[in-house]
Amino acid sequence: MLDTAAAHAIAHLPQVSISAEVHAQEHSLEVQLPFLQTVLSDFTLLPLAVGMAMPEEVAEVLNILWGGDETLIVVSSDLSHYLPYSTAQRVDKETVQSILKLHQPVEHERACGGTPISGLILAARQHHLTPHLLDLRNSGDTAGSKDQVVGYAAFAFTEEKEHVQH
Repeated sequence: MLDTAAAHAIAHLPQVSISAEVHAQEHSLEVQLPFLQTVLSDFTLLPLAVGMAMPEEVAEVLNILWGGDETLIVVSSDLSHYLPYSTAQRVDKETVQSILKLHQPVEHERACGGTPISGLILAARQHHLTPHLLDLRNSGDTAGSKDQVVGYAAFAFTEEKEHVQH
């Protein structure tokens, strides 16, 4: 079910437009949705696609949508594209280190979703979140040639212990 209340909460922002066309060719939701449906029993969803925006504009949207423990924010992006296996491993490890250190901007040559990742990093700093690398791989590790690979990483962002309020 779509979260229409959340959509209304950000509709006034100049960087937000509502367009079904934007999502027509986007494949990240079809990849993420089955996992969410498996793990979460009952939830609403607000799919967002980031186009020509600044990381600060993405962070502003995330901050408006930010809730408590009931809110899950998923940012989906590939990392490097079509590099040889060993080059991709090096480049992706550098990108991972930037994310783990909350350094931004993440350049689009390192992640096609560099802007939403950078916006998440800004919001994570504001909310005192710590990133944790869950896994790092590329398509050469899973299926196919190692001549030209696409990189993938998974992170979880959690509250820093000293900032957790009871």
